[in-house]
Amino acid sequence: MPPLVRALRPKQWLKNVLVFAAPGAAGVLDDGGDFTLTVITFVAFCLAASGIYVWNDLQDVEADRAHPTKRLRPFAAGTVSIGTGRAMGAVLPVAALAVAAATGRWQTVAVVAVYIMLTLSYTFWLKTVAIIDLLAVAAGFVLRAAAGAVAVDVPMSRWFVLCVTFGSLFIVVGKRYAELQEVGLDAGTRATLDTYTPGFLRMLLSASLAGALLSYCVWAFETAEGSDMPFYELSIVPMIAALFRYLLVLERGEGSAPEDVFARDRVLQLAGVIWIIIYGVAVYTA
Repeated sequence: MPPLVRALRPKQWLKNVLVFAAPGAAGVLDDGGDFTLTVITFVAFCLAASGIYVWNDLQDVEADRAHPTKRLRPFAAGTVSIGTGRAMGAVLPVAALAVAAATGRWQTVAVVAVYIMLTLSYTFWLKTVAIIDLLAVAAGFVLRAAAGAVAVDVPMSRWFVLCVTFGSLFIVVGKRYAELQEVGLDAGTRATLDTYTPGFLRMLLSASLAGALLSYCVWAFETAEGSDMPFYELSIVPMIAALFRYLLVLERGEGSAPEDVFARDRVLQLAGVIWIIIYGVAVYTA
């Protein structure tokens, strides 16, 4: 992959699939217009996220050079110039807002703008504040889900929001936990790692996992009201399997790059496919 493309971190675009969550749960993705709006929102978030990742890598270039794998990133390795990175960081967020405007809804533009402001704040400040750094990254996931909802004008239930929030925290805390095991306390590659301890992060993992499971179960049963078939309830099984599998991956010392875990772990992929099938049947046969 060319260094300029790698600087955009295309693997991270997988996170933006969350924009499809609310439209999918509402059962509107089979409508051509709504599907197109969701895809446009997805593209807007890919542009915005890539722009922020560029700024993040520029900000962390010296620390990345001390990391066993991050030193290979284009800016840290010197394969893409700092000047080029700054130009990319300026253009991409503006392009993201322009694409979001193509949905024809100011709410989509507003959510993307809030995401850009939040993640820029994280890049230049919030990532140095323990706990706030975790919440800021998790909030970015929630904003992705919210953008999908406002783009097609569908509501998000409170349990859906809680599920996304706790699920995001579980992934974010897991990433920190894996990083701590991978590089140790004194690697100096992330500002807050020397603040956290494995025991503390395990407690946060337990709390966020419990919150994600509970809120998903309540959401599934709440959504199933009035349905004759138990597909919503059955979707709890692959969801539990996926969360527990990811927890096992973390305990093995992996998970510092969640996108790589999802791309190669066949059990996680199988659980995801089964969940999509069951939930899809539940939504589109109701």
